[in-house]
Amino acid sequence: SELKSLITPFILRRLKEDVLSELPEKLEKKYLVEMKGKQKQLYSFYVKAIKNQLNANKSSEKSGKNKINLFAYLTKLREICLDPSLVVPDYKGESSKLTVVKEIVKDASESGKKILLFSQFTSVLKNISKLFKLNDISFSYLDGSTPSKERGKLVEDFNKNLNSVFLISLKAGGTGLNLTSADIVIHFDPWWNPAIEDQATDRAHRIGQKNEVEVIKIISKDTIEENMMKLKEEKNRIISSVLSEDNPQDFKGSFLSKKEIEYLLEFK
Repeated sequence: SELKSLITPFILRRLKEDVLSELPEKLEKKYLVEMKGKQKQLYSFYVKAIKNQLNANKSSEKSGKNKINLFAYLTKLREICLDPSLVVPDYKGESSKLTVVKEIVKDASESGKKILLFSQFTSVLKNISKLFKLNDISFSYLDGSTPSKERGKLVEDFNKNLNSVFLISLKAGGTGLNLTSADIVIHFDPWWNPAIEDQATDRAHRIGQKNEVEVIKIISKDTIEENMMKLKEEKNRIISSVLSEDNPQDFKGSFLSKKEIEYLLEFK
C-alpha cells in the first residue's frame, strides 16, 4: 500500500479493453490433466531426488553450483509433465498431455476451428509434429530457427486456411505475427512470466479478430505445473495491486526462494 501511494502519481494506465472495445471476447480455460502409470512413477522419482538435494544443500558450501543443478532438475520435472521421452530417450509409456492435446486439436480442426499451439520447448513441438503426422493432422511449424522470409510465408498460408493448426515456440511467436484467423490458442506448458503468454495469445486476440477467442491452458494435475500456476497467479496478483495487469514484472525461476521451490515440489 505504501509503495502504491508513492508511485501512483507517475503511472498512466491504458487498459486493452478501454482502447479496443470492439475486440471480441477472450475466454480462458484450464485443462487439468492427470499423469498415470510410468509417467507418474518417473515424476515421483525426480521429485524425491530434488528433495534430497534440497536437504543436502543445507550443509553444502557450494550453494551456487547446487542451485544450478536444482533448476536443471526443475526443468526435467517440467519436461516429464509434457513428454517423458525428453528426459528418458527409451521411454515406452504414454504422455497424458500429448494424448489430451491430440484429442483437443483433432476435434477442433474437424469442427472448422483454427488453432495456435504454443510451447516453450521446441523439442516438445517436434514430438507433437510427429504425433500429428501419425494422426493426419495438417499443421504449420515455426520456431526461433525459422528464417524471417519463411515466417511470413507460413503466416500467409495459415491465414489462407492451407493448414488449420500452427505449432509455434513461445518466444519465437511472442511478437510480430498477425494470426487473427485463429480462434483457439493452446498453451501446452506454463511459463513463469504471464506477460509472455499474453503476448503469444495476442497473436490471435488483436485488431482484425472477428471471432471469440478460446484460450486453453493444459496443466498437469498435482505437479510442478499446477503449483507454478498458483504461485504465478499469487505473484501476479501482488504486482497487479501495485501496477496494472498490463504491466506484470518478469518472474523468473532464478528468483525462487527455497520455500517456493519446496512448494513447487508438493504433490498428492
